[in-house]
Order: sequence, then C-alpha cells, then structure tokens
Amino acid sequence: MWALPWRLQQRGILGMNKRNIDYIARHNARHLYPLVDNKLKTKLLAQSAGITTPNLIATIESQYDVSQLAQRLAASQGFAVKPAKGSGGKGILVLNRHDEHHFIKNNGTLISVLDLQRHVSNILSGLYSLGGTPDVAIIEELIAFDPQFNGYSFEGVPDIRVIIFKGFPVMAMMRLATRASDGKANLHQGAVGVGLDIATGKPLHAVQNGESILHHPDTGQDLSQLNIDNWQTLLELAASCYEVTGLGYLGADMVLDLNKGPMLLELNARPGLTIQVANGCGLLHRLKPIDRLSAIELNQGPSKRVELAQSWFASDLLINSSTKTAPYCETQ
Repeated sequence: MWALPWRLQQRGILGMNKRNIDYIARHNARHLYPLVDNKLKTKLLAQSAGITTPNLIATIESQYDVSQLAQRLAASQGFAVKPAKGSGGKGILVLNRHDEHHFIKNNGTLISVLDLQRHVSNILSGLYSLGGTPDVAIIEELIAFDPQFNGYSFEGVPDIRVIIFKGFPVMAMMRLATRASDGKANLHQGAVGVGLDIATGKPLHAVQNGESILHHPDTGQDLSQLNIDNWQTLLELAASCYEVTGLGYLGADMVLDLNKGPMLLELNARPGLTIQVANGCGLLHRLKPIDRLSAIELNQGPSKRVELAQSWFASDLLINSSTKTAPYCETQ
C-alpha cells in the first residue's frame, strides 16, 4: 500500500494538488480566466484570431429572447444550445428539427418549443453555470459528422482534448460518446477516452470508467483502427490558443467537421487529469522538460512548437489487439 505513491511518482502522474499549485496557479493569471470560462467570449476571441469555430446562430440573454425562440430558430434544421459559463457538458442540448413545434434529441426524445424555452430559462438563471451566476445561452450550428468516425461514437460527435503547456501540445485524447454517457463526450458520465500519439494522432490506449477496453462498448468498433485526418492542422490550431489566451496551461477541445475540418469547441483553464489514464502515461514526464526550456526556446510559433513536441513525445506503441496493456511511458 505504501508503494502506490512511489509508483505514481515513477510513472510521472500529475495529481490534482500539484496541477493546481505548480501549473494552473503558476501559469494561468486569474484575470485571463473569463476568456475561457465564458464560451461566447472564447468563440469571439478565437474567430478574431482566425481559428474556426461552429457558427453562432443566436445568443439568448433575456426572457424576452426566450419568448422569441421559435421565431429565431424557424430556419434552423439543427442546432446545439449551450450555457456560456457551463462546464462538464452540463446544460448542453443537441437538437434536430422534427416538425414546426418539436425538436428531437439524438436518442429519439422529442422536445417541444415549450420544453426548449424552459431549458433556456434555466440556463439564464445560472442552473448550469460555474458558481450558479446568471448566464447567457448560445445557439450554434451543428457540427457535420465525419463518416470516418462511424461506429466510434454513439449518438454524438467525438471531440479531441489537447493539453497545451506554454504553447506545446503535450498530451491528447479523443472522447467518444456512449449510451451510458447519453451521447455526450464526457468521461465522467461513461464516455470512452482514447489516448492519441502526439506525433501521428493514432490510438495508444482506450478506457471507459477507468478500465482498459479494446472495442466501443455499444458499437463493437475496434478502437485500434481509429484514424484522424488533418492531425497536424488540429494540433497547430490547439497550440495557437496559447497566444490567443495568454494561458500557460490549458485544455483545448477540438472537433473535426466534415466540411470545415478541425474546429475549436472550447477552452479550459483547469483541464482534468483523466487524460493520463487514457494515455497510460503521466503528464509530469512531458511537462517538466518544457518547464526547463529557456525563453529563447519558448519563443517559437505554433508550427515549430508542434514539430518539437511531436519529436519529443512520439510513441510507436499502439493499442494491442491481443492484450489490454497500456503503453509504457518513458521517464525523462
């Protein structure tokens, strides 16, 4: 039992306290948090920097706006409703048009206009926001699902979380929705996390609820066959969020749109730690070398930082179809 902390340290596992003190508090200035804690501010900031995001249909800021929802959405065949200050996927509704007075969720549940108005009113009241403060609802166009991910996600679009430290992408995973997660790419609700090789975007290790798996639990799809197009572009967009926000330690949530390619969904100044489980590797072994870089070495553009990170953190150990062993993480 006493060996456990030593083993975690040997594998370079980053714990919550160390993350909060040595990385979030040290590298993320408090006054910059609103840039990423508010999805609307993040979207506008990213767009001004030339980073693609889902198109904004409407912002709902008042009960009068709520009463006008039917009219404002009359031309929309599908959309996502999100609380601007929400976290962990709470309060997000992904809907398609069913008829003039109803929408339908991916799981087949019908939502009336009145149901939608009630949900948006709850968003405005702060039911889903950080700290319960009054909020704004944002309505975005749906992401065009890329058929290359058929069978890899259940009733939801997969996304990719990239941890960025001082502008370098240090670890990545794809989050795949499941029946248990209600079609949402949220690991805490039962989604699948697939660790990805920074160099190639190929799968390294997959987990659900902390347990290693080889196939998607609902579709049976072999996770070792997962392939991600435009990986280089995706990483460069994620890395550029360092310049955009000024935050030294952040999580960039990306998605691949069939028509527009890699897009930014949102940013997180306090990214979770389960990405280490998905990768079978600790973050500390990747954060410490970057922490030792000189100011001159750090002063490089996103493309060069991605190139360096790929050379440092590449792995040739992919999911093994005959075992459930996580890849070995080299100490540095």
